[in-house]
Amino acid sequence: MNKFVKKGLIWLGIATITLSLMACDRLFPRQGDIVERVSDGDTLVLKNADGKKFTVRFACIDAPEIPHSQKEKKSKITKDVNQFAWGMKAKIRIEELIKQTDNRVQLNITDSDRYGRKIAEVRLKDGTFLQQVLLQEGLAKVYRSYLSKCPDKDIVQQAEAQAQQQKIGVWSDKKFVDPWDYRKIKRQVRD
Repeated sequence: MNKFVKKGLIWLGIATITLSLMACDRLFPRQGDIVERVSDGDTLVLKNADGKKFTVRFACIDAPEIPHSQKEKKSKITKDVNQFAWGMKAKIRIEELIKQTDNRVQLNITDSDRYGRKIAEVRLKDGTFLQQVLLQEGLAKVYRSYLSKCPDKDIVQQAEAQAQQQKIGVWSDKKFVDPWDYRKIKRQVRD
């Protein structure tokens, strides 16, 4: 076979492979739901394959709160400032992780809550378990009240214990108020 025919066949093969790869997304759509936005450190708004939006609350954990109103954003109360600072760190960390995977996540839905949100264990397409990451980095705590509905409770408890032992994130902050206690305090102030 002469050189020109060999080169032509090689280029034809490269072109065929390139076109095939470009068509893969159409033939085999990407797996997972699309993240429309990260609401806070433990809540996502997603869009499924049919384009329908729904909200997912992370199973097994509770992340610090973020400010939801202008009044909260301007608050100088130490408990608010502290809670919101950790809450924003958790939210930003989740945004960073999700951006690395084309804004797609895999869900293991375990329940739904009184607000109509789906409760789920959330993983990136590479298998990264988002709840585990937040716990290991001290940006959330295990939500013990709902641990019985957590399929991977051993993983989350181990991740939290590791962060607590190493005093990472909220575990290093003596002023930190657990998110569930913080919400209880805020409800009492409103009532």
